[in-house]
Amino acid sequence: MVAAVRPVRTSGHGAAWDALAPHQEQITAWVAGEGGDRPLSVTKIHTLLARQGCDVPYRTLHRFASEHCGFGRRESTVRVADGDPGVECQLDFAYMGMLDDPHTGRRRKVHALIFSAVYSRHQFVWLTYSQTLSAVIAGCEAAWEFFGGVFAVIVPDNLKPVVNHADQLTPTLGDGWLDYAQHVGFGTDPARVRSPKDKPRVERAVQYVRGNFWAGEHFTDLDDAQARAERWCREVAGMRVHGTTCARPLEVFTAAEQPQLLPVPARYDQPILKQVKVHKDFHAEIGKALYSLPGQWIGVTLDARADSELVKFYHRGQLVKVHPRQRPGARHTDRADLPEDNVGYAMRDLTTLVATCAGHGYHVGIYAERILDHPLPWTRMRSVYALIGLVKRYGPSPVDAACETALVMDVISVSKISSMLAAGTETATPQLPAAAGAGHTRFARDPSEFTVPTRHITAVPPLPEDADPDQESNR
Repeated sequence: MVAAVRPVRTSGHGAAWDALAPHQEQITAWVAGEGGDRPLSVTKIHTLLARQGCDVPYRTLHRFASEHCGFGRRESTVRVADGDPGVECQLDFAYMGMLDDPHTGRRRKVHALIFSAVYSRHQFVWLTYSQTLSAVIAGCEAAWEFFGGVFAVIVPDNLKPVVNHADQLTPTLGDGWLDYAQHVGFGTDPARVRSPKDKPRVERAVQYVRGNFWAGEHFTDLDDAQARAERWCREVAGMRVHGTTCARPLEVFTAAEQPQLLPVPARYDQPILKQVKVHKDFHAEIGKALYSLPGQWIGVTLDARADSELVKFYHRGQLVKVHPRQRPGARHTDRADLPEDNVGYAMRDLTTLVATCAGHGYHVGIYAERILDHPLPWTRMRSVYALIGLVKRYGPSPVDAACETALVMDVISVSKISSMLAAGTETATPQLPAAAGAGHTRFARDPSEFTVPTRHITAVPPLPEDADPDQESNR
């Protein structure tokens, strides 16, 4: 019958199939993605063959690639053992949907950090708006409280807050995550990039959480959604009969896994981890506060860790300095970190400054105290340093003698001390000023010179009315 109906198609294929035969090797390379190139789809291969003059129907190309070029073949897989109870927990982020945020007044994306216990399949869901290290640590802290313990090994995806550099053999974990893992006591085994088979338990749970918990629900805010997620994990997901284990996850977890978990540690005080540079003022900044370091570290970049109590500085893993944590805008300076010549000035240490002056002479110390006797004594420190400069220039003995003389005269002025030393009068007997009126002054005059003579005026009687006017003028 075939020979009668299709006499020219004895092989069962038409001319289009025969046209693809010379391109079989090229199609196989495109499907496999050889040479470092990514595998191509059949649609793209159909376009590339048309450019080479091989224009065949798409369905014919699809059947040819499937039968002779390896397209669509699935590799076999094996089931991996679940391991011992309480050892492994897989976690992954998954996008849930949009939710109204009453604090900002806008709709925001909600992500779920899903924890899936490998042995029992018991799970926990932590909802968050972000995927930062703080969000991951907050989810872990809530998960340990939910499970009542900590798993020995965590298998996360290649989350940016967790993995700095992904590698199949030696991935590089972030400093913040390593610090938290050391605090809690678990190990981290990140999955490979684009390898969902490395954490299949949580990958399968993502669809279940999104479809059974989130879909079709309405939440007032994130707190309401989180409370209902925890209740759903206990009452719905935990009490269902799992399709693979044929048991309720919560019952298996309570009986076999929970007794094997590590104890829940104290609440984690999440620190600030950053690299800081020590500036030439002997200080480095972290958390908007300044902390001093010895001069040997000026210009060097150090690793800093600041929690709520302490700030620690490290150089290549070695601890070099510890300070108590300060509020933003404050400063903590260790006197031992500053140069000996400048420590008093930098710390505004008046006691040390007076003691330095007293070391050059008794009267120099008293004079320094008189200078600093002010409501704002630190504004007079410059005068005291000028007094110390006179000691370096003229020597302690002359300056001490000058200060003694100035104290007798009750003259508190470093400029006067400098004038006395320049004129060499620091040992001269001071001449007290004479009292007013004790001697003749330069412009004194006899009081009689200021006497004004007295003149007597005689009254003249008036002229008669018929008198001559010329007589009036003569009078």
